[in-house]
Formats: sequence, C-alpha cells, structure tokens
Amino acid sequence: MEERSVDTRRDIALISVSIDLGADRRGVDMGPSALRVAGINREIEAIGHTVREFGMLTAGGLETARAGGRTLRFLDEVARVADETHAAVGEGLARGCTPLVLGGDHSLSIGSVAAVADHYRAGGDAIGVIWVDAHADMNRPETSPSGNIHGMSLAVLLGHGEPRLTRGRASVGPESVSVLGTRDLDDGEKRLIRELGVRVFTMSEIDERGVGPCMDEALERAGRATAGFHLSFDLDALDPSIAPGVGTPVRGGLTYREGHLVCEKASRSGRLLSLELVELNPVLDDRNQTAELGVGLVASALGATIL
Repeated sequence: MEERSVDTRRDIALISVSIDLGADRRGVDMGPSALRVAGINREIEAIGHTVREFGMLTAGGLETARAGGRTLRFLDEVARVADETHAAVGEGLARGCTPLVLGGDHSLSIGSVAAVADHYRAGGDAIGVIWVDAHADMNRPETSPSGNIHGMSLAVLLGHGEPRLTRGRASVGPESVSVLGTRDLDDGEKRLIRELGVRVFTMSEIDERGVGPCMDEALERAGRATAGFHLSFDLDALDPSIAPGVGTPVRGGLTYREGHLVCEKASRSGRLLSLELVELNPVLDDRNQTAELGVGLVASALGATIL
C-alpha cells in the first residue's frame, strides 16, 4: 500500500460539472458521479486534506437544450455552465480553498480557468496552464470540423473565438501555456499554435525525451512570472488500453506511470493553484477502471507519494 504524505494540508473546493453538450458523444456528464463512486472524497481526505463541497452544476439535456448554429453547438447552455463554473471556482478561491473541478467535457474549462485567472489578476498576478490532453482544444468556430465547443476551450482561454466565451480578453498568455500528450491536431489548430507560440509536447517528443523532462519544461513555462499554474487533465491523454472510459479516445497515449509522474511533478513543484479532471465517460468504461485511475491521478497531484 502506498504511504501518503503532504507538505501543506489544503481545503479542497470540490465542484462537479455535469455537462456533455460541448462534445459529440453522450455520457461524460456522468463523470463526476463515477469519480465519487470511485472514492475521490475518501482518497483526498486520506492524504490529509479537507474536502469542502462547492456545488454540483448540471447542464440541460441534449433533448431539451437548443443546439443553435453548426459552428458553435449548444453555445447558450455551454456559456451558462461556464458562467456558473466561474462563479463556483471563484467562490472557492475567495474562501482560501484549492479548486478541484470534476467533469464533464472540457468546455467547462472556459469557466474554471478564467475564474482562477481573474482571481489572481485582481492581485496583480498572472497564471500558467498545463493542459494534459490528446488534443490541443485550440479550434475556433471557423476551423472546427464539428462545431463542438470542448475542442475550442484552450483557444478561448487564449482570447480567440466566440466573444461570449472569451469575455473580450485572454485569461492566460501563450508564453505560460503548455499542452502535454498531444497526438491528434486539426490543421486550424496547428496554425494557431504556431501563430501564438504555445508549447505543445506531442507523444512523439515524449517518446524521445521522456515525460519527466517534458513536464519539467512545462512547469518552468507555467511558473515563469506567474502566481502558479492550473492543471487541466483530460483523461484521453492516457492510452485507451488503461483508460477506455473517455469521450474521444486516441491510441498511443500516456502510460499509467507517465500519467502519475505528470501529476506527481505538478504536486512537487509547489506551484499548483487549481486542477480539474475531465472527459470521463462511464458509459464506455470497464468496471469503473478509468474513474479509479482518475482518482489516483488527482491524489498524486494533491500530494500522495509512494514513500
């Protein structure tokens, strides 16, 4: 059994966001429930933290929500949930807690990351972002093949895309953003990545260099002239052989140990401000194994250690 240690006990603001309207495939709205069944509260408390509930946010259903235009599907509902997520995360931060958001599709990051950025901006600080994902989520309405907003989240946070979502400004600067584990990019995303200078660590680079040095570089970027960083972990960054229950699986992802090392390094950096775990789809999972893996990753990010 792993021994657990933690340098600083934290109050964790736990926020569930049940939404799948930002994605193509149904089911990721049930991700927060699966993580709770897998014991996420118990695991966090075993490390020494205190869990404080800050809301269970729910989007409208596919059958009742208005789909809207083809380039921004379900914009009204995604924007509403982003606003509510922003408010919940902001409240958690105002009360001195570390926000942990359980998803839900990656469109929820439009609210969560913006809230963290706004909180620290009020004190004169910027934040960094480490985006662990098989995809860069840097499409814009005019480049997205699907119109699904979960594939636009990071572009929005960088100030590009639908004004209702960007709120008229970037939440984070590209010099402080890294994407780790990427292996599926659209042409429009590639152009924006080059234009902005976002650092993308593809799986090919991770294969050659190792995930440790890549994560170290991502941490350095995220911590340069910032208050710290937000960790956004999409479970599809992991290989589907160990994480089958995800919304958009792509073969050739991170291994079990690579995923944990990413989270362990995030914890050991001492600069983690907030985190989220997204795109868990229990409908596609095998006996909740992806949810259990996700709980372990969160524990590693919050200080669980082997020795």
